[in-house]
Amino acid sequence: MRRVRGTPRPGWQQIIENQGLVYGSPGRDSSGLPRPYWDESVHYEFAMDEILALEADVELLHSMCLNAVEHVILTERFADFGLPDWSWGPIAESWRRGDPYVYGRFDLRYDARKPAKLLEYNADTPTSLLEAAIVQWHWLTDVFPGSDQWNSLHEKLVERWTEVRATLPSPQLHFTWSGADATGEDNVTTAYLQETAAEAGFDTVALPIEEVGFDTELARFVDLAEAPMESVFKLYPWEWVLDDEFGKRVVESLPATMWVEPLWKTLLSNKAILAVLWEMYPGHPNLLPAYLDQPNELTEYIRKPKLGREGANMTIVGAGMETATGGVYGAEGFVYQLLDPLPVFDDMRPVLGAWLVGDTAAGLGIRETAGLITDDGAAFVPHRIPTE
Repeated sequence: MRRVRGTPRPGWQQIIENQGLVYGSPGRDSSGLPRPYWDESVHYEFAMDEILALEADVELLHSMCLNAVEHVILTERFADFGLPDWSWGPIAESWRRGDPYVYGRFDLRYDARKPAKLLEYNADTPTSLLEAAIVQWHWLTDVFPGSDQWNSLHEKLVERWTEVRATLPSPQLHFTWSGADATGEDNVTTAYLQETAAEAGFDTVALPIEEVGFDTELARFVDLAEAPMESVFKLYPWEWVLDDEFGKRVVESLPATMWVEPLWKTLLSNKAILAVLWEMYPGHPNLLPAYLDQPNELTEYIRKPKLGREGANMTIVGAGMETATGGVYGAEGFVYQLLDPLPVFDDMRPVLGAWLVGDTAAGLGIRETAGLITDDGAAFVPHRIPTE
């Protein structure tokens, strides 16, 4: 694994816009100055044996996470996750029914010197998908046509939608995201997923979640044409859904209306799962020590809100590394995880976003920052596997 500098393609801005990457606030470089969010002036190279080891780690972590969900439900540990108590029974029912799931992203610390370490699991609403699946693939074929890339995302997404189609109540699939997302990232991610579902044979309809209607007479969700919504993909966090009356109707609609990602993923997208994993698999080489609500024996740690997003409300305690970020999260409680700083390559710290589609490792996206916390100032950089 190494970081390599290069020359961006002439007209690269228009190229990536034509491929759908029409959003992206500037990232920040090591001096705090703006840099492009998509930055192809650098890329990471990996040896094939490193990628094969990462693929195996990701699929092992996935199976461990599914075991952890089963454990939480059997032991009824929902209170540890800061979720409303009225949702606990429906979460368990969603798991027991086997409500279908499509994709997720593990964020990993990796430097090729020791095993990858799980930092967190974006199991409900992961973004940066278009960049990983499409934009960096076209960069590779343009710049390094003889190289390989850990990237079978598009094919695996189409295949996964084909698999879950028989488990959904309707072949018409609605795609929703929040219109309140000013960056446009959620809209772009949803549009790309909609494209993969259409390739799999779904009849797809897109609308912001704020425009989803409810027919009180027929007690069902409807779109702007008042057509029933029976199969719905939502790029909108379950913890936000469960925070109001709309969420109660969503939960009551199950399983007649099926929502993807499924309700049981509220457990995997919650950082409390990190502590549960450490309890179940203490000392596992792909895990960092993590605890609920207190650091226990940890003297250097990062405190993460259970439901935090984009690096918000995190506190780092460590020799000469104390720092904290602001935000609106934390009332639900915190997880304390051993501080294992991201490795440094040319003054930047990469976090590896390893994608899972269904039960299979499917690709890699890399975001890097100068700081210890990967926040909304991160830049996305491509990768390749040299074959010559």
